[in-house]
Amino acid sequence: MIDTTLCYLEQNECYLMLHRIKKEKDVNKDKWIGVGGKLEPGETPEQCARREIWEETGLTAENLEYRGIVDFRCTGWPDERMYLFWSDSFTGALKECDEGTLEWVPKEKMDTLPQWEGDRIFLKLLEERAPFFHLDLQYEGDRLVKHTLK
Repeated sequence: MIDTTLCYLEQNECYLMLHRIKKEKDVNKDKWIGVGGKLEPGETPEQCARREIWEETGLTAENLEYRGIVDFRCTGWPDERMYLFWSDSFTGALKECDEGTLEWVPKEKMDTLPQWEGDRIFLKLLEERAPFFHLDLQYEGDRLVKHTLK
């Protein structure tokens, strides 16, 4: 299983979203997701989240809330455990990302974006300020075939 982080930055009722359009072989190609990436050896999920936020956005998270774990299983791709974080306090200037286009998206428009179906589930949990959760998502291609909230 690959360990990754996924981070949602919030400001003025918007989420900072990454439209993944720059890599050819990318399970997230053409999808809109939060920022994040793979843990490096010896790195904690929080250290990874802070590093990835800075590398992909140029922002430094002042507060970072660890909100849940999402296990992502998709036919043809390695299983992935995503450590999910959220922040509404950060400093710095937004920069260009080499993995796609960054854009502040109003929350009310999130449903219009091409996203993983399971992302809509955990984004709702984030929005509801649900207690720490563990979500298991199983896909066949782009289709969510099973999800379990623990």
